[in-house]
Amino acid sequence: MPVHPRTRALGAALALSLALAACGGDPTDATAEDDARETGETAGDAPAADALGVTDPWIKAATVEDGMTAVFGVLVNEGPTEATVVAASHEGSGTVELHEVTTQGADATMREREGGFPIPADGTRPLEPGGDHIMLMDLTADLEPGSESTVTLELSDGSTTTFTALVKEHAGANEEYEGDHEDHGEEEAGEHDGGEDH
Repeated sequence: MPVHPRTRALGAALALSLALAACGGDPTDATAEDDARETGETAGDAPAADALGVTDPWIKAATVEDGMTAVFGVLVNEGPTEATVVAASHEGSGTVELHEVTTQGADATMREREGGFPIPADGTRPLEPGGDHIMLMDLTADLEPGSESTVTLELSDGSTTTFTALVKEHAGANEEYEGDHEDHGEEEAGEHDGGEDH
């Protein structure tokens, strides 16, 4: 007995609808999922270090005999959320600390900064003489003017970023180090008052 054309059409439509249902519905959703898998992660999951940069980084020239110096520049966060630098390391220093400078009367004292350096979303945080800076201690090699040196920053999410800083001479006031670091308590901390470069 021949199959009526209408019956054949209905059967084909039913088969198509079952096939679509088995595929999970809206094909647009599947395309979005494929795109997400290809990128590997969403913007919110990206490491904080991916959005962090340092502009005009430099290090005050120093010798092993000086024992310590500092890194300056501007931390730039191009991400949509706050990023916090919690630690740093340097290729030629045994100890690296994140420091701030406090003033009482005419005296300026530097000390380790609790909580690191937060940088607001789409914002900046300066590292400058007389303010926040990265302190390099227990130098293992001289840092000569005109040379370059590598610094690595660690952020609160565990991600890291590395930058190269120019070493140059800098003159300014002396600040005492408020801490118990061996061989460095009450020593000259380096020139951090924002004087002119030489």
